[in-house]
Formats: sequence, structure tokens, C-alpha cells
Amino acid sequence: MNHSSEQQNKEDSELARINAEVSSCRKCPLYLSRKKAVPGEGNPRAEVMLIGEAPGRVEDETGRPFVGAAGKLLDELLHEIGISRGNLYITNVVKCRPPNNRDPTEEEINACKPYLIRQIAAVRPRKIITLGRHSTRVILSLNGLSFSELTKVRGKVFKINIAGVNADVYPTYHPAAALYNPSVRSVIKEDLAKAFSINKGGSSILDYLNG
Repeated sequence: MNHSSEQQNKEDSELARINAEVSSCRKCPLYLSRKKAVPGEGNPRAEVMLIGEAPGRVEDETGRPFVGAAGKLLDELLHEIGISRGNLYITNVVKCRPPNNRDPTEEEINACKPYLIRQIAAVRPRKIITLGRHSTRVILSLNGLSFSELTKVRGKVFKINIAGVNADVYPTYHPAAALYNPSVRSVIKEDLAKAFSINKGGSSILDYLNG
């Protein structure tokens, strides 16, 4: 087995460990009300990682991220720009559903943050798309970048380093926002398309993902 294969197996094992730890986690009160924890899923060596805020009702029932109404909309948007969900790694900042889909608290975010950092270290994405204000704030704050509101940072690109992983961060709205405000749909699609757009070298992430 070569060094590359050994490293990949090590990273896959780390994701499996994270999933197991999240599934039995009791670091914050959310474990009392959850049905299933939602660690994350996707390509363990994804070029692009999508990070949402927290699971909703359907995610809580299935243990999978972005499978409710917002997830279906996300899948539609990805399909429209030629991206297969299976090529990505998708997770949330908070791994258990907050009751009644309320915003996660700082206690809950801080309890889950180490899991997210380890996921980034294991997957080593080149690009991170943050979906919503909570995930955007958390990722930017890990690099000492200030955050006040999503409207001021969406559409921009931030270069970050988390756990030794250098990545470009593309903040955008959470797909749930488009369920209530259809005009946001085109904005999210534009931001997603930008994240998969042509790089300086002339090739694009799309070329890599689609072989």
C-alpha cells in the first residue's frame, strides 16, 4: 500500500470515528431531544464541502443532512449547475436538531465545533460553501475574521486555513431562505455556480468532479 492510500484510509477512518462520536454525543442538551444525530455524508475526499447550520425535522428522523425541503431545493440547484451531490461532502455546524428548528445556541455551536474542524481536516476540501449566517460566522471566526451580517459577505471569497487545510470560502444563504423568499433562489444558484467556476489555470472544479 502506498503512502497516498495509507493517508486516504486514515482520513476515512477519522470520518468514521467522528460519525460514531457524534451519534453518541452528549456534550450539549440537544442529545435529550434528538431522534438521530446528523454527522454528515458524502465523498470523503471531496474537493468541495458544504456546511449548513443544523438539522431539521426530516434530518433528525433520518440521520442525514439536507434531505428535507431545503435539501431538495439544494439538490435542484446543484443539478441545474451540473453538480452531483455525491461528489461533495455535506455537513452542518451543529449535528443535532434544535427543538422547533430554533437557532442553535453558542453552547451548542461550541460543543460541535471540534467535530467540524476534524471533518475539515479529514476531507481537506479546496473550497467550502457556507450555507447561512451561523455556518458563515463560525468558519470565518475560526480565522479571526469578523462577521456582522450575511448580506455583507455573500458573493465574496475568503481564503482561510483550518487545521492546516487551506481553502476558499464562499458564503451564501441557506436554501431554507429560498423556501420563504423565492427571489433568494437565484442568488444561491449564482453563488454556488461561482464556487464551481473556472480557476486561473483554466480548468474548473466541474471538470474534476465530472471526470
